[in-house]
Amino acid sequence: MTGKRRTVPRSTFLPRSFRFTRSVRATALSAGALAACASLAVGCGVVPGVSGGSGDGPIVVMTWAPEETSATNKPGMPAFALAYARWVNANGGLNGRKLKVLTCNDHNDTVSAASCARRAVKEHAVAVVGSYSQHSDAFFPHLEGAGIPYIGGYGVTNAEFISPLSYPVNGGQPSLLAGLGKELGATCGPVSLVRPDTIAGDALPPMLNAGLTAGGHDKAEDQRAPEDATEYATQAEAAMKNATGDSAGDGKGCVVTALGDRTATFMDSFRRTRTDYPDVRTGTVLGSVDQTVINAGGAASGPFEGAYVTGWYPVTSDPAWAPMKKVISEEAFSDTRIDPTDTGVQTTWIAYTVFRQAVESLDGGEVTADSVRGALDNGLKVTTGGLTPTLRWEFTDQLASIGFPRLVNADVTLQAVQKGRLVSAKKGFVDVTKTLEKADVD
Repeated sequence: MTGKRRTVPRSTFLPRSFRFTRSVRATALSAGALAACASLAVGCGVVPGVSGGSGDGPIVVMTWAPEETSATNKPGMPAFALAYARWVNANGGLNGRKLKVLTCNDHNDTVSAASCARRAVKEHAVAVVGSYSQHSDAFFPHLEGAGIPYIGGYGVTNAEFISPLSYPVNGGQPSLLAGLGKELGATCGPVSLVRPDTIAGDALPPMLNAGLTAGGHDKAEDQRAPEDATEYATQAEAAMKNATGDSAGDGKGCVVTALGDRTATFMDSFRRTRTDYPDVRTGTVLGSVDQTVINAGGAASGPFEGAYVTGWYPVTSDPAWAPMKKVISEEAFSDTRIDPTDTGVQTTWIAYTVFRQAVESLDGGEVTADSVRGALDNGLKVTTGGLTPTLRWEFTDQLASIGFPRLVNADVTLQAVQKGRLVSAKKGFVDVTKTLEKADVD
C-alpha cells in the first residue's frame, strides 16, 4: 500500500471525493456493474468457444504477486499455488480434471500488473486466485472485460472490496486497524498512529479511530512519515512523546505502526529511542509485520517483542492450518519461498479452498469463468475449516455504506509477540463490522 501523493494508484485507497458514503450509491455501483456483465456476454464474459475450462482439458487459473523488487515481495504466493496444483493433481484433480496454474510477476508496477491480467485473458484462465497486487486500476479492467473472477486477493486496494468480480476472503487493512483500535482503546493511554504520508496513508486514521472510539477512547495522534525513509528517529521520538502525554486514557501510551514494508525500519529506530520511554507499548497489523519479519528483526530480542498484532486468521500453530501444512510438506518441503507463517501463503491457501469448492459445486458441469462466478454469486457458502467464518458474497452487505460492498469477512484475530513468536492474545475472532460501519470516511 505504497505510493507518492501524486502517483499512487487511485484505487489503492480512494480519495475522499470518490468514496461511497451511502449504502444506496455503493450498492447501485456493484449491482449495476453486475447487470452490465450479465447483459453483455461478449464484453463481460468469456468469449464463446474459448472458455479455457470446458471439456476434458485442464482447468486453467492464474496466481500473481511481486517478486524480486525493491518494495513488497510475495514470492511464496505463486510458489504455493504451483505446489497446490501438484497436490491436487496427485490426488485426482478437481472433479477428475487437472488443475493448471499460471504464475506471473507483477513487479509492483502498473505495466506488469496489466500484462499479467492480459495473459490471464489470453490463456483463458477461469479465475485469478490467491494473488497480491497494489495496482487494481491496471488489472481489474482486463479481468472485468473478460468476466474473470478475482478470488482471494490480499486486500491491499479498495477496489478489491468494490468490484463485482472480486471475492475477497479477508477484510484487508480496514478491518485490521479497526480491530486493533478497538482492543487498544480499552487499555491504552494516548495513542499515536505512524503511517505513510501518502493518499493511501490518509485512509488509515479513520479506521483506527473507529476502533478507538468503539473502545471509549479519543482519536489517535496522526503521525505522518515518509514511506521510503531509511530511518525514522524523528517520527519515533514524536510518536513516543505523544504516547507518554496525558491527553487520553489511564493506561500506558501506545504507538501503532502501519508503514507496510517500512514497519521494520521504523521499529529499529523505535528500539533505539525507546530507552527514554520504557512504558510505551506497540501495536501493528499483519501485512506490516508477520512472523517472517519478526524473525528477521531478532525474534525475542527484537523491537517487536510485546507488540499487539491484529490478523485475519488464527495463529500458525492452530490445528486448522494442518491441511495447508500437509500440502507444503508433500509438494514443497524444500521450497524456501513457501513459509506457512506468511500471510500471503495463508491467503493463497484459503483462496484455492474457495475455488475448489466453487468448482465442486458445479457437479462435473462446464468450468468457465462464467460458471465459477455464477456459483459464487448464487449464494454458495464456502467453509474454510475454521480459518475464516463461512464465506458468502452478496451485494447487500452492511459495509456498502462506507464503500466496501464486497467486504464480507470483517473478522480479525488479536495476537501478541511473546518470546519472539506470534501467539493468540484472545481466543477466537472479533467481528468489527459494526465498528467499521461507524468509520468517518467523508
